[in-house]
Amino acid sequence: MQRELIAMASHLGVTIATAESLTAGLVASKLAEVPGASAVLRGGIVAYATDIKGSVLGLDPLLLEHVVSEPVAAAMASGATRVLSADIGVSTTGVAGPDPLDGQPPGTVWLAAYDARNGRSKTKLLAIEGDRDQIREKSADAAVALAMELLSH
Repeated sequence: MQRELIAMASHLGVTIATAESLTAGLVASKLAEVPGASAVLRGGIVAYATDIKGSVLGLDPLLLEHVVSEPVAAAMASGATRVLSADIGVSTTGVAGPDPLDGQPPGTVWLAAYDARNGRSKTKLLAIEGDRDQIREKSADAAVALAMELLSH
């Protein structure tokens, strides 16, 4: 799926940036595996710690009271486009486990994709079964798919 996203972004002449929490750079890594990714991938921010979401991505401290949420995912995606001067931002925030976080069980994941050219965004809530690695892997794949969905419309 990452090949398709890179090809689509290249065809449309748009750039991509990521802001990742639970996936810790896995989305950017998947995109970078594709030959030619350097033409569209601006970079990625691993905002694993809550304070980094605020200090680097510029999220409002009030949003950060509930980091596993749709507003945080949306603000992270938007922040990625601003900080990395990209057209499309893709973000992940959630709980990889093994313990709950922010009152949410492992496998609870919010994704967002944001198009800075027109202000459109898409968000998605996932409830993923599996261990920590499976949750992270499935989250990264779903984030790539969400970005493709945003660009397809």
